[in-house]
Amino acid sequence: MLRLGALLAGIAVALSFPSMAPSPYELTVGIAILNFAVLSTSWNFVGGFTGYISLGHGAFAGLGAYATGLLVTKGELPSFVALFVAAALVAVLAIPVGYAALRVRGASFVIVSIALVLIMLLVFQSWASFTGGSRGLVVPRPFPGKLRSEHHEIFYFLFLGLLALALLAWWIIDRSRFGMGLKAIREDEDKAQSLGTPTYTYKLVVFVVSATFTALAGGLYGLWFGDLDPVFQFSILSGAYMVLMALLGGVRHLYGPLLGAVVVGYGLEYSKLEYGDTPLHLVFAGLLLGVVVMFMPDGVIPAVTGLVARVLGTGETSIREVTAAELRDEREADVRPDHRPDGKRPDGKRDGKREVRQ
Repeated sequence: MLRLGALLAGIAVALSFPSMAPSPYELTVGIAILNFAVLSTSWNFVGGFTGYISLGHGAFAGLGAYATGLLVTKGELPSFVALFVAAALVAVLAIPVGYAALRVRGASFVIVSIALVLIMLLVFQSWASFTGGSRGLVVPRPFPGKLRSEHHEIFYFLFLGLLALALLAWWIIDRSRFGMGLKAIREDEDKAQSLGTPTYTYKLVVFVVSATFTALAGGLYGLWFGDLDPVFQFSILSGAYMVLMALLGGVRHLYGPLLGAVVVGYGLEYSKLEYGDTPLHLVFAGLLLGVVVMFMPDGVIPAVTGLVARVLGTGETSIREVTAAELRDEREADVRPDHRPDGKRPDGKRDGKREVRQ
């Protein structure tokens, strides 16, 4: 009931936020946080399920944004048709990318993911005749007749809907046989493969799903912001922020990336507002990442739930704990005539396993 109440309260706050925002600026901050939440949740399809850490997921967000903008400006497609076509194109592109990248693990995979975003940055900067290069690409607004505040409000709910869709997809996979196979890959990929799990296929499928949602977030951001710059769209920092947000909340929890996006997103926006273009927001992100890795490696949500379980004594264990004195009394009782030498009690049951707690 507590979880359901918290979920309903969160939904109510999210739906009522545009009407409670005191100015359009606060609404833009909310949109930025929702964008971060979608991106980190999309990253968590790969990072949370398989344990593969990608710092190059910003490449898929940038590809989604530029593909959407180019389809609108040069292909003359309607804005939201262009958005879904761009996501489909990125999904197709993610197949050969994943086919090559997922053949390596650990630090090698991280390096490959970084190489991907750097290659995209060079391509889109150099191909100025098509992408606009360093001059950027201006994307027409999909709602030209709306006021700026109305424009922000519409996109707030669009981002909120996309976040709900990404969370639903993650929840479904988490409770499926496919998700069980992905978790087996995360825990021990070699053992999972030896037991018959098609590890490579599973990794490739979830990689494409992750890239598709990331491209949708990037394309929607391009339609909302309206001005694309390759240096910003294909930044390694984008992928690093996704990792930080997911790690902060908890990569193995459905709402972990969402919580991380709220904390990190608000912190970044606040530092930019207070300190302008100084790199202090990067210092904030670095310090936060260090604190999370050292003190909460599993994330805030698992740490808090574990603490609550210990305080309330609701932690579950498969082995019953007994003290040394209780174990001694039970052993003394075992020598009585009402117990058989084979360990069975008169009712035919055996004594269960116990763990001695000194």
